Amino acid sequence: MYHIPVLLQESVDNLITDPDGIYIDATFGGGGHSREILKRLKNGKLFSFDQDEDSNRNVIDDERCMLINANFKYIKNFMRYFDAIPVSGILADLGISSYQIDAKGKGFSIRHEDALDLRMDKRKSKKGNDVLNEYSEYELARIFKNYGEIKNSGRLASEICQARKEKTFQTTSQLVDAAKKLARRGRENKYLAQVFQALRIEVNDELDNLKELLIKGTEILQNRGRFVVIAYHSLEDRLVKNFFRSGNIEGRLDKDFFGNVSSPLKPVDHKLITPGEKEIRENPRSRSARMRIAEKTEHGHHGK
Repeated sequence: MYHIPVLLQESVDNLITDPDGIYIDATFGGGGHSREILKRLKNGKLFSFDQDEDSNRNVIDDERCMLINANFKYIKNFMRYFDAIPVSGILADLGISSYQIDAKGKGFSIRHEDALDLRMDKRKSKKGNDVLNEYSEYELARIFKNYGEIKNSGRLASEICQARKEKTFQTTSQLVDAAKKLARRGRENKYLAQVFQALRIEVNDELDNLKELLIKGTEILQNRGRFVVIAYHSLEDRLVKNFFRSGNIEGRLDKDFFGNVSSPLKPVDHKLITPGEKEIRENPRSRSARMRIAEKTEHGHHGK
């Protein structure tokens, strides 16, 4: 199985407002969400993005659909190039796919020995082991604290700097060995997942790319167009929540004379949408998914 699409019906139900519209699947992966979108379109078009060239093996044979091998931060450039602005809706499932976690040579999993690569786009030069071997202790501590939300990030950075004096980091098991001794008893897997997450975010510039997607995506949405984002950790979810509410990355609520929030977006459903028990049972990796929906507002204002 390449990737079981998370919150499949819920996300596409909230995305499609016009079966003849132009839609974007910003994270194609195994194509699960894209296939469901195409089922709901009549004369509409779908542009799917994925920076991982392995996604090409899942390309959909449908003339209404185009797969673009690029990072979603370039969404506006490509849509302008294809003369496909404005769009009716954008869907982004930010999770790393099951295929990527399990694939050899990527280094996303703590379960088996692998090269510490961690790049989603092989065209990028910086790999996971480069970060571990070359960044200063201060920079490493910053990454683990900000991107992994690791409490003892300073001690972890110090441990890595000590370990690399003996032998440079090349494999996932070297990082596991260095990090797991700093984890609380019985919490090793969660701690290691946070360490790998922090490193992956740094290598792939994930939060900056997400900010670009939110800004540029909002610019190309038509009036009342939908923006649907599924996030998997609090850093991403906080960013999306603040942006959907305020229309800016800082989450700053700018208000007009009447106290209405000046924002190009308004949240469609203030309650968070999460997978039900059945979905979690069938796909345990969906457990941490959180979905938010926003709509482009006509005059850039919504209620307090």
